[in-house]
Order: sequence, then structure tokens, then C-alpha cells
Amino acid sequence: MTTETLPKQENADSAIGSHVRGYVERVRGGELGALPAVFGLIILCVVFSVLRPSFLSALNFANLFTQGAAVAVIAMGLIFVLLLGEIDLSAGFASGVCAAVLAVLLTFEGWPWYLAVLTAMVTGAVIGLVLGSLVAKLGIPSFVVTLAAFLAFQGVVLLLVKNGTNISIRDETILAVANKNVPPAAGWIATAVGVAAYAAVQFVQARRRAARGLVAAPMAVIAARVAALAVIAGAAVYMLNLERSRTAIVSLKGVPIVVPLIVILLIVWTFVLRRTAYGRHIYAVGGNAEAARRAGINVDRIRISAFVICSFMASIGGIIAASRANSVDPNTGGSNVLLFAVGAAVIGGTSLFGGKGRALDAVLGGAVVAVIENGMGLMGYSAGVKFVVTGSVLLLAAGVDALSRKRSAATGRG
Repeated sequence: MTTETLPKQENADSAIGSHVRGYVERVRGGELGALPAVFGLIILCVVFSVLRPSFLSALNFANLFTQGAAVAVIAMGLIFVLLLGEIDLSAGFASGVCAAVLAVLLTFEGWPWYLAVLTAMVTGAVIGLVLGSLVAKLGIPSFVVTLAAFLAFQGVVLLLVKNGTNISIRDETILAVANKNVPPAAGWIATAVGVAAYAAVQFVQARRRAARGLVAAPMAVIAARVAALAVIAGAAVYMLNLERSRTAIVSLKGVPIVVPLIVILLIVWTFVLRRTAYGRHIYAVGGNAEAARRAGINVDRIRISAFVICSFMASIGGIIAASRANSVDPNTGGSNVLLFAVGAAVIGGTSLFGGKGRALDAVLGGAVVAVIENGMGLMGYSAGVKFVVTGSVLLLAAGVDALSRKRSAATGRG
């Protein structure tokens, strides 16, 4: 080793040590991020794998994605409302209304799938516009507005499905969303492209921060992040590309189509929240609305837009749910959908007090909820036990959030 490489090695070790120490200090200061959700997910997977080995089968692994997809998508929209310290109790039945609109247009009116999907999404956006306007312009608490909408939308769904009719969906494109798979080769190519793109973004960000004299993640840390993503994504694609069919007649393998759909939505909303002025305004209003108003941010517009995004995402969740069930009925979007969606956002790390949350939280929390639902189903527990356990996990997550906020305030980070 030459005398020039020694200082470089020492500088690199020092930068990594400083980065790790900074992360540990943030965790001790109450900035837990997604740590509780990740640890909970690992523990749940280990416990269910030991108690029911079939939990780790390729078929069940694919079921986890389709089972939790609609909840994760609805939760992704709810995060925008929760970031403002608001709540949307109608998101579940809003997804049911949009799914019913889709089903009526496809089955009874004979519309092509793309026009029916567009109309369902527009319906979701209009719902959000109305709810957001009532909250922002009239000053009605979001709890009251969305509770009223929760009740009203149940009636709207009943009216759309003719008081209890089960509307079957036969459109092949819509059914493919939650029931078909990407060809195995395409899954590998998309994974390689995604990991390469992530590595490029991480590298460019670090270079730009270093050029501006800001603290940047060391190359070793970036390499570790990219390697972790490659290992996790590669293992998931490998599992999903295994043969899952129980008969020799039909082959069933490949990444479910709903997975890349969720990844695209995750990338889009992560970019919006972290890389745009609009995203910064969301966090600013959620942190302190009055301070944001004095800084020139149009708080009302931000509030309305958050409800629009929430209901728009609920419409996509409704389409996925309709695709998975192959039909729409009065229970679409009802039952435990809202509980699981709010639970997914909070369990993933989004604060109920506003100002803290990411789109990734919805995916992590949705995975935790799906694993609980799926694992307990495999063990033969009743729906009552599942509700008790899921509610307990949600309460635990809310408790961790409250304690972390107190810790952040005590250490001057809140």
C-alpha cells in the first residue's frame, strides 16, 4: 500500500464511521423511521415460517402481494392527508364507489376498459376535491366531513350495484391487473434496470451534495444500499419466478402485474414528496400550518390537493380490489379496508400528528398487515382473532410514534 492510499483509506473509514454515528444518534433522538416496521415484518415472517412452513412457499409469497396491494395503494394516498395532521375515514368506501363506477361502465354500459378506468379515477379525484374543499374552505373538521362521507358512500355503492347485486367483471385487461403475471425474463430485466437506476440516482445525488459542500453519504454506504436492494429484489423475483401451479396443465410463474404498478406509484409519490416544491409544502403545512401560511404557502390549496390525491389513490385501490375479486358488490371498499389502510400507513412509520411520513411507509405497513392476515389465516385463526391482533399492532405503532415524537422534542429534533 502506498503512502497516498493510506490517508484516502483513513478518510473513507472516518466518513463511514461518521455516517453510522449520525444515524445512531438520529435513532436515539426519536427518528425511528421505518425501523419498527422492518423489525416487525422480519419477526412476523420468522414466526409464521416456523409455525407454518407453507408460509414461505412460492404460491403464498405471490399471494401476499396480491392480498396487500389494494390496501397499500389506498394507504399511499392516505399518507398525504396524514402528513397534514388530517384524516380521511371515507377512503375505503371511496374506493368502493370508484370500483362500482368501473364495474357499471364495463358490464352494463359496455364501455372500453380505458374509458371506464379513466372515469373511475376522475370520480376519485372529484370526491377528494369535494372533501378537501369542505375541510379547507368551510373549516369543517376532516374527521366530521369524512365520517359523513363514509356513511354516504356506503349508500352510493348500494345504489350503483342495485341494492346488493354482484356485478361480475369480464374484461381481460382489468382482470389481468391482480390475476396475471409478468413473463419471468421481463421480471429479471425490470429488476436489473431498477437497481441500476437506483444506483445512478444515489451516485448523482452524492456527487451533487459533495459539490455544494453538503454532507453526502460515503460511497461504501451507497454501495451497501444498492447491494441490499439488489439482494432483496433479486430474491423476490427468484421466488416469484418459481412454478406455482399445482397442476401440470397450466403454468403459473412470474411477478404479479400489480407489483410493478405499486413500484411505479411508489417512485412517483416518493419523487413528489422528496424532490418537488409541492412535497416540501406538504411537510411544511403538516409541521406548522400557520408558519407555512406566513411563509407564503397556499395552505388551503395544499389541503385540497392532499384529499384529491388520497381519493385518487383510493380509486386505483378500488380498481385493484375489483380485479382481484373479479366483481364488485356492496362490501367492496368496506369491512376492514379502511382499518387496514390507516393501519398500514401508521405501522409503516407515518405520524398521526402530521409532518412525518413517506410513500414507502404505506408499502412496508401494507406488507405487515398482509403478513398478519395471511399468516394467521394459514394457522386457522378466526377473523375475530385477526382483528384483535391487527388492532393491537396498530395501537403499538401509534404508541411508538407518540413516544418517538416525545423523544424528538426532548432532544430538540422535533
